[in-house]
Amino acid sequence: MSTLEMPWAITRAPADLQNGDKMTREEFHRAYELAPRHFRAELIGGVVYVPSPLRRRHSTHHNRLGMLFSLYELSTPGTEAGDNATVILGEESEPQPDLYLRVLPEFGGQSTTDARDYVQGAPELVAEVAHSSRSIDLHAKRSDYARNGVREYVVISLADRRFFWFDLAGQRELQVPPEGVIRIHSFPGLWIDGEALFNADGKRLVNTLQQGIDSPEHAEFVARLAAARKTP
Repeated sequence: MSTLEMPWAITRAPADLQNGDKMTREEFHRAYELAPRHFRAELIGGVVYVPSPLRRRHSTHHNRLGMLFSLYELSTPGTEAGDNATVILGEESEPQPDLYLRVLPEFGGQSTTDARDYVQGAPELVAEVAHSSRSIDLHAKRSDYARNGVREYVVISLADRRFFWFDLAGQRELQVPPEGVIRIHSFPGLWIDGEALFNADGKRLVNTLQQGIDSPEHAEFVARLAAARKTP
Protein backbone atom coordinates (compact mmCIF):
# COMPACT_ATOMS: atom_id res chain seq x y z
CA MET A 1 0.00 0.00 0.00
CA SER A 2 1.41 3.41 -0.93
CA THR A 3 1.58 6.30 1.53
CA LEU A 4 -1.22 8.09 -0.31
CA GLU A 5 -3.49 5.08 0.11
CA MET A 6 -2.93 4.78 3.88
CA PRO A 7 -5.68 5.94 6.25
CA TRP A 8 -5.48 9.49 7.57
CA ALA A 9 -5.11 8.34 11.18
CA ILE A 10 -1.89 6.51 10.31
CA THR A 11 -0.24 9.07 8.02
CA ARG A 12 -1.05 12.17 10.05
CA ALA A 13 1.57 12.92 12.71
CA PRO A 14 0.07 13.05 16.21
CA ALA A 15 1.58 16.48 16.84
CA ASP A 16 -0.45 17.76 13.89
CA LEU A 17 -3.45 17.90 16.18
CA GLN A 18 -3.80 21.67 16.22
CA ASN A 19 -6.16 24.06 17.97
CA GLY A 20 -9.31 24.40 15.92
CA ASP A 21 -9.07 21.11 14.02
CA LYS A 22 -12.51 19.57 13.55
CA MET A 23 -12.94 15.81 13.60
CA THR A 24 -14.95 12.95 14.98
CA ARG A 25 -14.13 11.43 18.33
CA GLU A 26 -12.95 8.23 16.65
CA GLU A 27 -10.49 10.15 14.43
CA PHE A 28 -9.25 12.15 17.38
CA HIS A 29 -8.82 9.08 19.58
CA ARG A 30 -6.82 7.16 16.98
CA ALA A 31 -4.47 10.09 16.45
CA TYR A 32 -4.16 10.83 20.15
CA GLU A 33 -3.26 7.25 21.05
CA LEU A 34 -0.25 7.59 18.70
CA ALA A 35 0.89 10.84 20.30
CA PRO A 36 4.07 11.12 22.38
CA ARG A 37 3.52 10.74 26.12
CA HIS A 38 4.12 14.44 26.80
CA PHE A 39 1.58 15.59 24.19
CA ARG A 40 -1.84 16.61 25.46
CA ALA A 41 -4.98 17.48 23.51
CA GLU A 42 -8.73 17.42 24.06
CA LEU A 43 -11.75 17.17 21.80
CA ILE A 44 -14.52 19.52 22.93
CA GLY A 45 -17.67 19.61 20.83
CA GLY A 46 -15.85 18.19 17.81
CA VAL A 47 -13.05 20.79 18.01
CA VAL A 48 -9.45 20.05 19.03
CA TYR A 49 -7.90 22.06 21.84
CA VAL A 50 -4.17 21.82 22.54
CA PRO A 51 -3.46 23.51 25.89
CA SER A 52 -0.50 25.71 26.67
CA PRO A 53 2.29 24.38 28.92
CA LEU A 54 1.15 24.37 32.54
CA ARG A 55 2.58 27.00 34.86
CA ARG A 56 3.57 26.61 38.50
CA ARG A 57 0.41 28.19 39.93
CA HIS A 58 -1.75 25.80 37.94
CA SER A 59 0.14 22.77 39.23
CA THR A 60 0.13 23.86 42.89
CA HIS A 61 -3.59 24.63 43.02
CA HIS A 62 -4.34 21.47 41.05
CA ASN A 63 -2.33 19.47 43.58
CA ARG A 64 -4.21 20.93 46.57
CA LEU A 65 -7.63 20.27 45.10
CA GLY A 66 -6.56 16.79 44.01
CA MET A 67 -5.51 16.06 47.59
CA LEU A 68 -9.04 16.85 48.77
CA PHE A 69 -10.59 14.66 46.08
CA SER A 70 -8.29 11.78 47.04
CA LEU A 71 -8.99 12.11 50.77
CA TYR A 72 -12.70 12.18 50.06
CA GLU A 73 -12.43 9.06 47.89
CA LEU A 74 -10.62 7.20 50.68
CA SER A 75 -13.44 8.06 53.09
CA THR A 76 -16.27 7.29 50.69
CA PRO A 77 -16.43 3.68 49.42
CA GLY A 78 -17.90 3.50 45.93
CA THR A 79 -16.33 6.71 44.63
CA GLU A 80 -13.25 7.28 42.47
CA ALA A 81 -11.11 10.39 42.00
CA GLY A 82 -9.18 10.85 38.76
CA ASP A 83 -6.42 13.23 37.71
CA ASN A 84 -5.86 14.22 34.05
CA ALA A 85 -7.49 11.04 32.74
CA THR A 86 -8.99 10.88 29.26
CA VAL A 87 -12.78 10.61 29.42
CA ILE A 88 -14.72 9.29 26.44
CA LEU A 89 -17.64 11.59 27.02
CA GLY A 90 -19.68 11.61 23.81
CA GLU A 91 -19.65 11.36 20.03
CA GLU A 92 -17.81 14.69 19.69
CA SER A 93 -16.15 14.89 23.07
CA GLU A 94 -13.02 13.39 24.57
CA PRO A 95 -11.76 15.76 27.26
CA GLN A 96 -8.95 15.30 29.75
CA PRO A 97 -10.25 17.16 32.80
CA ASP A 98 -7.87 18.30 35.49
CA LEU A 99 -9.85 16.34 38.08
CA TYR A 100 -13.00 14.28 38.27
CA LEU A 101 -14.93 12.45 40.96
CA ARG A 102 -17.35 9.73 39.98
CA VAL A 103 -19.54 7.09 41.54
CA LEU A 104 -18.30 3.69 40.41
CA PRO A 105 -20.70 1.81 38.12
CA GLU A 106 -21.19 -1.07 40.56
CA PHE A 107 -22.44 1.49 43.10
CA GLY A 108 -24.94 3.03 40.69
CA GLY A 109 -22.69 5.55 38.93
CA GLN A 110 -23.48 6.88 35.48
CA SER A 111 -20.06 6.18 33.91
CA THR A 112 -18.26 2.92 33.18
CA THR A 113 -14.70 1.76 32.48
CA ASP A 114 -14.14 0.24 29.05
CA ALA A 115 -11.90 -2.68 28.09
CA ARG A 116 -8.98 -0.31 27.40
CA ASP A 117 -9.25 1.26 30.89
CA TYR A 118 -10.79 4.55 29.73
CA VAL A 119 -13.66 6.19 31.58
CA GLN A 120 -16.71 5.97 29.33
CA GLY A 121 -19.52 8.40 30.03
CA ALA A 122 -19.83 11.39 32.32
CA PRO A 123 -18.30 11.56 35.81
CA GLU A 124 -20.73 13.15 38.23
CA LEU A 125 -18.26 15.95 39.13
CA VAL A 126 -15.54 17.63 37.07
CA ALA A 127 -13.10 20.34 38.18
CA GLU A 128 -10.77 22.50 36.09
CA VAL A 129 -8.00 24.85 37.17
CA ALA A 130 -8.17 27.85 34.83
CA HIS A 131 -5.48 30.34 33.90
CA SER A 132 -4.76 30.61 30.17
CA SER A 133 -7.67 28.19 29.63
CA ARG A 134 -10.24 30.31 31.54
CA SER A 135 -12.43 31.20 28.55
CA ILE A 136 -12.48 27.61 27.28
CA ASP A 137 -13.22 26.19 30.72
CA LEU A 138 -16.10 28.59 31.38
CA HIS A 139 -17.72 28.36 27.96
CA ALA A 140 -16.85 25.55 25.52
CA LYS A 141 -16.07 22.99 28.21
CA ARG A 142 -18.96 24.01 30.41
CA SER A 143 -21.41 23.56 27.52
CA ASP A 144 -19.83 20.27 26.48
CA TYR A 145 -19.87 18.84 29.99
CA ALA A 146 -23.51 19.86 30.45
CA ARG A 147 -24.56 18.41 27.10
CA ASN A 148 -22.94 15.07 27.89
CA GLY A 149 -24.29 14.52 31.40
CA VAL A 150 -21.73 15.87 33.92
CA ARG A 151 -23.85 16.84 36.91
CA GLU A 152 -21.66 19.38 38.71
CA TYR A 153 -18.71 21.51 37.59
CA VAL A 154 -16.16 23.62 39.45
CA VAL A 155 -13.68 26.03 37.85
CA ILE A 156 -10.87 27.57 39.90
CA SER A 157 -9.94 30.85 38.23
CA LEU A 158 -6.39 31.74 39.27
CA ALA A 159 -6.29 35.25 37.79
CA ASP A 160 -9.05 36.57 40.07
CA ARG A 161 -8.82 33.98 42.87
CA ARG A 162 -12.41 32.95 42.27
CA PHE A 163 -14.45 29.76 42.25
CA PHE A 164 -17.10 29.26 39.57
CA TRP A 165 -19.57 26.57 40.59
CA PHE A 166 -22.24 25.09 38.32
CA ASP A 167 -25.15 22.73 38.78
CA LEU A 168 -25.07 21.49 35.19
CA ALA A 169 -27.96 19.07 35.68
CA GLY A 170 -30.11 21.95 36.92
CA GLN A 171 -28.75 24.40 34.32
CA ARG A 172 -27.73 27.04 36.84
CA GLU A 173 -24.71 28.69 38.35
CA LEU A 174 -24.39 28.25 42.10
CA GLN A 175 -23.26 31.01 44.43
CA VAL A 176 -20.33 30.42 46.75
CA PRO A 177 -21.56 31.06 50.34
CA PRO A 178 -20.21 34.14 52.17
CA GLU A 179 -17.92 31.97 54.33
CA GLY A 180 -16.29 30.70 51.13
CA VAL A 181 -16.88 26.99 51.65
CA ILE A 182 -18.28 25.07 48.67
CA ARG A 183 -20.37 22.08 49.72
CA ILE A 184 -20.54 19.88 46.66
CA HIS A 185 -24.09 18.66 46.02
CA SER A 186 -23.33 15.49 44.06
CA PHE A 187 -20.86 14.27 46.70
CA PRO A 188 -22.19 15.18 50.14
CA GLY A 189 -19.40 15.90 52.60
CA LEU A 190 -16.97 17.21 49.98
CA TRP A 191 -16.42 20.63 51.49
CA ILE A 192 -13.86 22.89 49.79
CA ASP A 193 -12.58 25.99 51.58
CA GLY A 194 -11.74 28.37 48.73
CA GLU A 195 -9.69 30.86 50.73
CA ALA A 196 -7.63 28.09 52.30
CA LEU A 197 -6.96 26.59 48.88
CA PHE A 198 -5.78 29.90 47.41
CA ASN A 199 -3.67 30.65 50.51
CA ALA A 200 -2.09 27.17 50.65
CA ASP A 201 -3.47 26.70 54.16
CA GLY A 202 -3.31 22.92 54.22
CA LYS A 203 -4.41 22.50 57.82
CA ARG A 204 -7.57 24.54 57.28
CA LEU A 205 -8.28 22.79 53.97
CA VAL A 206 -8.11 19.35 55.54
CA ASN A 207 -10.00 20.39 58.69
CA THR A 208 -12.86 21.78 56.59
CA LEU A 209 -13.00 18.61 54.52
CA GLN A 210 -12.99 16.49 57.69
CA GLN A 211 -15.99 18.43 59.00
CA GLY A 212 -17.79 17.52 55.80
CA ILE A 213 -16.80 13.86 56.06
CA ASP A 214 -18.02 13.83 59.67
CA SER A 215 -21.39 15.33 58.69
CA PRO A 216 -24.69 13.39 58.72
CA GLU A 217 -25.08 14.08 54.98
CA HIS A 218 -21.88 12.20 54.23
CA ALA A 219 -22.91 9.25 56.40
CA GLU A 220 -26.27 9.11 54.57
CA PHE A 221 -24.50 9.21 51.19
CA VAL A 222 -22.16 6.36 52.16
CA ALA A 223 -25.18 4.33 53.26
CA ARG A 224 -26.97 5.01 49.94
CA LEU A 225 -23.92 3.90 47.98
CA ALA A 226 -23.64 0.70 50.01
CA ALA A 227 -27.33 -0.05 49.45
CA ALA A 228 -26.97 0.52 45.70
CA ARG A 229 -23.97 -1.78 45.35
CA LYS A 230 -24.46 -4.59 42.89
CA THR A 231 -23.24 -7.99 44.00
CA PRO A 232 -20.92 -9.77 41.52
